Amino acid sequence: GRLSDGRAVAVKQLSQSSNQGKKQFATEIETISRVQHCNLVTLYGCCLESNTPLLVYEYLENGSLDQALFGKGSLNLDWPTRFEICLGLARGIAYLHEDSTVRIVHRDIKASNVLLDAGLNPKISDFGLAKLYDNKKTHVSTKVAGTFGYLAPEYAMRGHMTEKVDVFAFGVVALETVAGESNYQNTLEEDRTYIFERVWELYENGHPLDFVDPKLSEFNSEEVIRVIRVALLCTQGSPHKRPPMSKVVSMLTGDADITEDAAKPSYITEWQIKVGSCHHTGSSQVGSASTPPSSGDGGAGQASSQGAGEGSPLTPSPLFTSIIDEGR
Repeated sequence: GRLSDGRAVAVKQLSQSSNQGKKQFATEIETISRVQHCNLVTLYGCCLESNTPLLVYEYLENGSLDQALFGKGSLNLDWPTRFEICLGLARGIAYLHEDSTVRIVHRDIKASNVLLDAGLNPKISDFGLAKLYDNKKTHVSTKVAGTFGYLAPEYAMRGHMTEKVDVFAFGVVALETVAGESNYQNTLEEDRTYIFERVWELYENGHPLDFVDPKLSEFNSEEVIRVIRVALLCTQGSPHKRPPMSKVVSMLTGDADITEDAAKPSYITEWQIKVGSCHHTGSSQVGSASTPPSSGDGGAGQASSQGAGEGSPLTPSPLFTSIIDEGR
């Protein structure tokens, strides 16, 4: 739709039957109204008087990052655009963690919650699971919600939430952006190599550029390696080993050196041992989501988050089980 001044808008409507959604709707209004950044979606207004409350967001015509990277109507993003998307996403998260008037943990950073405007600039959307966070606390214990393929070990296992859960999720999105490969899969093959295992195998063997999306005929090798190294630091098993997002931004821009190499997380090694010793049968789902990736047709607010535990039961893959085990 359009406002009276001609601005295109996207309208997010709450289902009448969604009790969980009402709480998330209120959280989204409270959170997004307190922040303003070029890499966050803009909330124009809301209507709470009807039985179906509405949120009115700016319309982002290029849809979500997952659609651009993995969808049938792919935008064929070139490398400079992908790099700027990673950098813009990092800046948006850094703002939430360190520069906004309140400290916010998004809790559901994923490719389907990164929307692209007309200039393919990234904007973080869907603040329904966001939490305000006290600087004085080491962590907050909370009910786990979000998307399995992006959950940090300590959060997935113990519900320990700090801003480092967003850092982990950013690392996953960065790897997806480089590879053009989703970390979310509905159906998986036993002998398939998945994104974490593949990037680590290539990185350790000195062939990180082989991780790049084959659709990219040209790319800046130095930038690619920088993004991969930063992403591997962001997805370390221990939250204490993950850099703050402001440091991530500095490393991506080259303003800060990447002074340390990431250590291969134990969840990768443990998963390889499990798969090597016995074939996992059944409906394994690496990246199975309590919040499935959006399949909407663009615009802000298009991805609808569900709380953990809603929907049909999901069987996590050996890799996800290993990620959880590392959080013990």
